[in-house]
Amino acid sequence: MKKGIHPENYRIVAFKDMSNEDVFLTKSTADTRETIEVDGVEYPLVKMEISRSSHPFYTGKAKLIDTAGRIDKFKNKYDKFKKPAKKEEAKTEE
Repeated sequence: MKKGIHPENYRIVAFKDMSNEDVFLTKSTADTRETIEVDGVEYPLVKMEISRSSHPFYTGKAKLIDTAGRIDKFKNKYDKFKKPAKKEEAKTEE
């Protein structure tokens, strides 16, 4: 590897998947304030919501997301902006 082409903060960082507590180490320049101890060594910590160990594509498990209530919530929330239906007026004169 060429010398002097990587940023100064290019180092080993621990990434933690918060959904299943999986931790893996890799090199990164990600800024972080937290640290974690892995195998007796302290590393900077980056927390993630989803990673290769919990993503449905890689695990083969599909997650069921409840969407039934979302449409009703949306309709109720924006119902106050709904324009009143126009009454059809008879155009015939008596």
